[in-house]
Amino acid sequence: MKQKYSTDMSPSERAALWRQRLFEAEAGLTRYLTETRGGQDIDGWIAVRSEIFADLPGRGTDTGPDSGARAGADLAGDWQRVFFRAQALMERFLVSRYGHGELAAWARAGAEVHRYVEPGHGRGALDPVLRVARQAELYGSRYRVVEDGAERAVLEISHCAIWDYREQARARGVRITLASPCEYCVHATGANIAAKGYAPRHELTEGPDGPGCIWEAQCAA
Repeated sequence: MKQKYSTDMSPSERAALWRQRLFEAEAGLTRYLTETRGGQDIDGWIAVRSEIFADLPGRGTDTGPDSGARAGADLAGDWQRVFFRAQALMERFLVSRYGHGELAAWARAGAEVHRYVEPGHGRGALDPVLRVARQAELYGSRYRVVEDGAERAVLEISHCAIWDYREQARARGVRITLASPCEYCVHATGANIAAKGYAPRHELTEGPDGPGCIWEAQCAA
């Protein structure tokens, strides 16, 4: 059950967060290839990007809060599918060429994008923790804010529903590269918190509700 900080989002807000997450990940991988690989595999990356941006939801329509035919829960669900497909494509591209060890470098590059595109709300350490909570909300995970201070904030996810969605996507034919979503998510979440100037700490958990995690953001010493 959610505590005093609401992470409820309207369908248009959910769709917007999916789009922002897609932008952060794709721009981060482009940055990684530019800075770390000197533009290596340009042709391959352009081909993957063409798959990522094919058949986007709402093309040719207004996708704002008051949009018509494609507004609402259907649009948010469409952007969720686009994001997950894109994430799977990017993971396969990176791992097949450079190996699992480069996931952390991609995450750090994406966090530099996140630093600029994720707004602050003046709540200190709680801001990056609530961003993680909103991501958990997107998938329908079970979570709660345990500590909500400006100096230190903690989020507990008792059931991470990314695991559930992965199997739904696999059933739709999405090729999954990573054995666990945590292989990338831990790097990305920690890097995002650090990019906002806070020290991240995490613990992966396995409880009665299934796989989960605990995330902490604390003011750096």
